[in-house]
Amino acid sequence: MSSTPIPSKLIALHIKNVKPKNKPYKLSDGGGLYLLINPNGSKYWRLKYRFAGKEKLLSIGVYDTVSLADAREKTREAKKILSDGKDPTREKKLNKLKQQNNLFEDVAKEWWNMQRGAWTDDHAKRVWSSIENEIIPALGNISVYEITSPECLAIVRQVEQRGALDVASRVKQRMSSIFNYAMQIGKTHQNPVTALTNVIKVRKTTHMKRLSEKDFPLFLADLETSVNITEVVRNALKLITLTFVRPGEIRFAEWNDIYLNDKEWRIPAEKTKMKREHVVPLSVQAIAVLETMKKISGELDYIFPGYRNHQKPISENALTYGIRKSLGYDGTAHGMRTIASTKLNESSFQPDVIERQLAHIEHNKVRAVYNKYEYIKERTQMMHWWGNYIDEVKQKGVNKKAS
Repeated sequence: MSSTPIPSKLIALHIKNVKPKNKPYKLSDGGGLYLLINPNGSKYWRLKYRFAGKEKLLSIGVYDTVSLADAREKTREAKKILSDGKDPTREKKLNKLKQQNNLFEDVAKEWWNMQRGAWTDDHAKRVWSSIENEIIPALGNISVYEITSPECLAIVRQVEQRGALDVASRVKQRMSSIFNYAMQIGKTHQNPVTALTNVIKVRKTTHMKRLSEKDFPLFLADLETSVNITEVVRNALKLITLTFVRPGEIRFAEWNDIYLNDKEWRIPAEKTKMKREHVVPLSVQAIAVLETMKKISGELDYIFPGYRNHQKPISENALTYGIRKSLGYDGTAHGMRTIASTKLNESSFQPDVIERQLAHIEHNKVRAVYNKYEYIKERTQMMHWWGNYIDEVKQKGVNKKAS
């Protein structure tokens, strides 16, 4: 005995009495709407349609949670969306995101907590303070889904009005990072900050302060407090001021080269210009910098890892860029050696001790017999003196900026 045929327009009673088969099959209601019946007896409403030249499928719901009348109404709504030139499937996903009501402040806090493990405590506090003060008052109680590019631009402009162009740039960057994170975890479908290209005013070119002994105090103070520089570059510059090694030796410094128990940095021959091992006695101040970096890169090979690729060292120009662009001084990382050499010679340290610590070329063949620990006692005393001197000079710079 054959079953009663199902008409092209479905009837609620027929749907209720439909039985499953060995394979999934469809019952059409016309206009692309059909009921999919699975072998386990589950029934799903589906709408077949075309968008941008492609056949697509919209999930309407489960029978009988969604009745025949409901399915037809949802079909009409979907076709209205189609007539407006939009994809019903995409609009459904966007509406779901919107209904989640993910507030910007909650997403920002989640992003910050994810990132802070790679930062020092001070840097993490600075990042959250800028978000809390500059962004959250305007966007905190708005869903990340609903925030628009003009709203983000308004925040940037507000910071710009204070003349804080560097701060405006960082605020924009942090907003963008938060929205990228929101996209990655499915809480929004777009980053409204990406449209804000070339919107920040360009600061008028000013003459840079010369990185000389005269401006050294201000440089050290700015290095300590500036928010324009990354923590990795900040600490790399701190260490180079305290050890006056060559920039390449800072770049390629690895944790395996550091012997904190002996308070020494033993630079392997292959990393030095002279191709011979060089020992750098570490002052209390230098060890403090390394302890700070331990929290940032202690699990990596390089002490000062690259910004994008942590398996590589910071770039060749990172240190000089930090001095010139981030801090605004006309100088180079290599210039730290000149400043140190000048001051140490003025301070009555033996020239041979200074030259050995600078690892300069020895032209006198008799004196060129090399011992990496030559003058090590005198060099250790000198490096500790230099660390204390840097602290004193930095404090002078802090006082000068405060006055």
